Amino acid sequence: MSATSDQTAPTTTQLETSTKIPQKEPPPRYAGFIAGVFSGVAKNAVGHPFDSVKVRLQTSEGRFKGPLDCTLKTLKNEGIKGLYKGFTPPLVGWVLMDSVMLGSLHVYRRLVKENMYPDEKRMPLFGYCLAGLGSGLTVSFVAAPIETLKARLQVQYDASTRQFTGPIDCLVKLVKHDGLKTIYKGLIPTMIFRTNFIVWWGSYELITNWFTENCPKMSTASINFWAGGLSATCFWVTAYPADVVKNVIMIDDVKNPKFKSYGDAVRYVYREKGGLRGFTKGFVPSILRSFPANAAALAAFEAVLRLF
Repeated sequence: MSATSDQTAPTTTQLETSTKIPQKEPPPRYAGFIAGVFSGVAKNAVGHPFDSVKVRLQTSEGRFKGPLDCTLKTLKNEGIKGLYKGFTPPLVGWVLMDSVMLGSLHVYRRLVKENMYPDEKRMPLFGYCLAGLGSGLTVSFVAAPIETLKARLQVQYDASTRQFTGPIDCLVKLVKHDGLKTIYKGLIPTMIFRTNFIVWWGSYELITNWFTENCPKMSTASINFWAGGLSATCFWVTAYPADVVKNVIMIDDVKNPKFKSYGDAVRYVYREKGGLRGFTKGFVPSILRSFPANAAALAAFEAVLRLF
């Protein structure tokens, strides 16, 4: 989920003030899509190495001592390319996921406002949380296959673990095995993970409003920058255990699967990866990634949008 979504779908505060203060002519509708492409590239370029380390720590069997050890071993054995394995699926995917996310988030906000709070001047926090939940569940149908390809490519360490030559080869082999069912095996875990969009978009609204009310000299771009980064951090703190389970399921052997249910994967992580600590493996690179990746995405989005 991108921290730039409210650039296309403005907050309630922005919508309410738009009728009182003359507004600059908004960019054309296609501008957001073009800016979103650059946003996705920036987010992936900054965040993907952190994500690769995170996934390897989540799924490896004692191969690494920690995030620094994982990074150094990856650079030593595979070079910088090792940190960017699986880069293409999320790069392409961010364009699709952001499009679905931005569109559905805006639609859900309107639906919630019109049907639950038609007489309220300002939609309460619960409305934003509910809209965030809806958009998270919706985008899961796009995210699940993309993240499955990404995770499987990220855990190819060397020739002995190399099964796929690239994302297309990975997609073809997975679909050939059992059709779309294989690449959508992680759908339910993805939806469980993205229920935490309640936290993301709820905190985004709270932080945005706090900056707006307490820092009147801050520009809208600065407020969105900080609100986006901080709310992304809030999201990962709450969502991380579900992300661990999701990735473990996504890289499960398609011929001899270990997990028949989500509960099997939860028990596996607890039993095989050190109890509750197993649900935090890879947390450091993930939390380090959350702010700069979303900050870079927002900066790129704003820069391109200003060209229109």
